[in-house]
Amino acid sequence: MSFASIPPMLRRSRSVGAEVAAHLERLITSGELAAGDRLPAERELAASLHVSRASLREAMFELESKKLIERHQGRGSVVADISEDAAQLYENLSELDVEIANATELRDLVEPRIAQLAAVRAADSNLLSLEDVLARSQEDLGPAESLALDVEFHTLLAHAAQNPLLVTLCTMTTNWTRKTRELSHETAEGRRISVQGHRAIFEAVVARQPAPAGAAMERHLREIRAISTEHGHRRAPS
Repeated sequence: MSFASIPPMLRRSRSVGAEVAAHLERLITSGELAAGDRLPAERELAASLHVSRASLREAMFELESKKLIERHQGRGSVVADISEDAAQLYENLSELDVEIANATELRDLVEPRIAQLAAVRAADSNLLSLEDVLARSQEDLGPAESLALDVEFHTLLAHAAQNPLLVTLCTMTTNWTRKTRELSHETAEGRRISVQGHRAIFEAVVARQPAPAGAAMERHLREIRAISTEHGHRRAPS
């Protein structure tokens, strides 16, 4: 029986259990660990991550509570599939022929609420994951890498809201608005404004301030939309 390969974990001066949970959650949300992947036994996984079994167990309980893994007595732990409701929603939405304007409007409604809920519900592991994305986000990155980190930030923020249906909606609006978002990452100015927006949202979430977090997200979306529109006009043939 084969087990999923777990890469090494960066260590910081925080709760070890939260660090482990953040590390494994990032692997799951990024797709490096796929639904159905079987995790190594606790003793082996703790040894590979250089943490105590108590810290690992704390992380596993958190991931189970978030419905990211399923634990079975005597059979170990596996990465969970998305909930049945979320899967049905994803299937239904993916069949729609969505116009960019409608997708943008939906994103404007959903993402500020996600930021508000994240400010209330985010666990330490969620904050660590978001902090890690911000540390890797710089305006001097290439457009593709910058966009990938942008998507990762918004996806992790949706997970921090602790509602799988919101994660599904965030994923769908990300797909529907991808062309517009690509425009905002084509210039250094766009990448800089994107990172600044993410940092403002993160600071409000860390401070546990729902209203400022939602307002920061609304401002971020307006700024990105303005950049995308301006850059799109510049690229349009005269």
